[in-house]
Amino acid sequence: MVYLAALAILLVSAFWRLDPLSFSVVHRLGLTNFQILWRESVYRKIAVRTVGISAGVTITDVLLAFPLAYYAARLAGSRLKAAILLSVTLPLWSSYLVRIYAWRLILDRQGLVNWTLHKLHLASVDISFTNWAIWIAFTYLWLPFVFFPIYASLERIPGSFLEASSDMGAKWPMTLRRVILPLALPGIVAGSIFSFSLTLGDYITPTTVGNTQFIGNVVYNNVLGVASNQPFGAAFALVPVAVMAIYLLAARRVGAFEAL
Repeated sequence: MVYLAALAILLVSAFWRLDPLSFSVVHRLGLTNFQILWRESVYRKIAVRTVGISAGVTITDVLLAFPLAYYAARLAGSRLKAAILLSVTLPLWSSYLVRIYAWRLILDRQGLVNWTLHKLHLASVDISFTNWAIWIAFTYLWLPFVFFPIYASLERIPGSFLEASSDMGAKWPMTLRRVILPLALPGIVAGSIFSFSLTLGDYITPTTVGNTQFIGNVVYNNVLGVASNQPFGAAFALVPVAVMAIYLLAARRVGAFEAL
């Protein structure tokens, strides 16, 4: 109830506006903030950048997490499985900020990546403070949150299902497409929700690693920062809420939540 009440307040305050003379909030409903969001191209670019990188991070994490989770759940022995689970969990023991600054140092012009390339007599790359750096950092940060739901869903698949598919003459690609992926879909969707929503709402990594703005940065600057325009911040905060609502409805439509 508290969460729903906060969302209701956020929704209502998004239709208020800031008086340009007194800088006080005018409690009168209107579409001024949404008109600014639509009219100003800078906010559209920020929204597209945020959603685009969030989608890219989510797809990358799923592609990385699925084979590792499948190997840990279905193929690895007990000791190797424990080692994989520990290695995925280990980064979560360190501070979020420590991990961000670590990637900032790794991707720096004089960082570990370019040092390694130099030792291999290869050309250096300059991706520090770019969208590529943000994508890499986010992919690393949220990979454990994608891995474990997929791992849990794959571990619950009965071995008899895979044996039956093999007995019926299905090759492994067919078994993957017709048996494993449908049964693992709830875990994939659950992990993607974590990755997508966490990237959408983050405002520290974009400025620390990429020196750019996400929706969260604009919301922070308007609610707690120098702009002090809370109604506009609330209006922009509704954009990721709407995006996540659309994503959840699409996931429900394809039946991703039925086995949860």
